[in-house]
Amino acid sequence: MKITVVMDNNVPFNLRRPLVAEHGISFLVDVGEQRILYDTGQTGAVVSNLTTLGIPPSTLTGIVLSHGHYDHTGGLLAVLRAASNNIPVTIHTRAFVDRYSVTPALRSPVGIPFAENYLKSIGGDWRPTDIPTELADGLWFSGTIPRVTDFEVVDVRLKLAAAAGDEPDPMNDDSVLYFVGNHGLVVVGGCTHSGLVNAVLHGFTVTGANRLQGWIGGTHLGPATKDQQDRTIARLVEWNPDFVAVSLAA
Repeated sequence: MKITVVMDNNVPFNLRRPLVAEHGISFLVDVGEQRILYDTGQTGAVVSNLTTLGIPPSTLTGIVLSHGHYDHTGGLLAVLRAASNNIPVTIHTRAFVDRYSVTPALRSPVGIPFAENYLKSIGGDWRPTDIPTELADGLWFSGTIPRVTDFEVVDVRLKLAAAAGDEPDPMNDDSVLYFVGNHGLVVVGGCTHSGLVNAVLHGFTVTGANRLQGWIGGTHLGPATKDQQDRTIARLVEWNPDFVAVSLAA
């Protein structure tokens, strides 16, 4: 497996290529003959970055979305327009819900910024699912991640619009990618609202792996409590992975 960072909120100052940075994530996952775009960043700039990196969108063989937040799905429209018309799109069945970030000062929409029917009219072979699905040899979409730890909780600012008013968003659509190689399980996360430890434990169950080789992507530990941060790091130390590559965007 090869991972290429297509979009993040950081561009090295000495980078010679004219890449764009924004708050959002997009990774290119190459496995065998499969070339899968995992998340699409916040805007259509992801298509420009793909082209600059020498990756024509027409060569993509699949799109996978980690969850229904704008900074992971906002570039989807542009990618669908640039990719082949029947490209498979794997997305959780609960991704298209009415979502907000709510603080005492502001209530902001944070869901997918396009209507579901509109996106589907642009193109793509849509494959909504909430169960683990093998996308390529050794590469899995997690589906719903069971919440089994007692210390990993969803950001309290995240809400769902409901008839009786805003209610907590359980982020049931939060999904990750799993890859099993010769040295164990590699987890690729978008934001991992479900919790890093929950995601890894589910990965062991889905793939049968018994060792964590590495973690790549977002953890959403920034707004988490110190207890959650400390206990998550303790589990990582216990698992002793070969590498941890945490994204700056989540």
